[in-house]
Amino acid sequence: MKSKGILMVLSGFSGAGKGTLVKALLRKYDNYALSVSMTTRAPREGERDGVEYFFTDKQHFEETVSRDGLIEYASYCGNYYGTPRAYVEEQMAAGKNVILEIEIQGALKIKEKFPESLLIFVTPPSAEELRRRLEKRGTESPEAIARRLARAVEESEGIESYDYIVVNDDLDTCVEEIHRLVEAARSVPVRNTEFIERIRQELQGFTKGAD
Repeated sequence: MKSKGILMVLSGFSGAGKGTLVKALLRKYDNYALSVSMTTRAPREGERDGVEYFFTDKQHFEETVSRDGLIEYASYCGNYYGTPRAYVEEQMAAGKNVILEIEIQGALKIKEKFPESLLIFVTPPSAEELRRRLEKRGTESPEAIARRLARAVEESEGIESYDYIVVNDDLDTCVEEIHRLVEAARSVPVRNTEFIERIRQELQGFTKGAD
């Protein structure tokens, strides 16, 4: 059975290592694709259209929204950001598992709109380890770290809505665990309705031939 890919959402606290996990998944397995967002902001130096983002203007973005061409979108700092539906569906049809790396509110909206999506929440093994990782970055003030930890408290209220929780203690182990969960999820009946319907019709054809 060759099934199409699934839409998977990867969320987690700031400092949980989501970005590193996504890069490791893409590097190790060829059946994953990271969703490329559409944005109205100007490209930064070195950014390429269709790679880091799909760059567009406000009018085209709003037209895309009006024809339901985005899975989700939001406005941030005066610019629009969204996930193009066509790109995601194209990758899934090719058998790719499309990764959306988004925060918890966006993830729950995706699950509401696409019940067959797979939601995975990534967390470090403890709150102390989360604080240590944020401090280890060396890029933020103690006040900024405190704000991120306070935000993590709020985000923790929605973890139960996810399909799976994965502890990122060891990177390689975590990558393997996520991959196993995704591969198992691809075989769930609700994500294989077309295959099931085809088998059902074939069986009905045999039954009619036997009459």
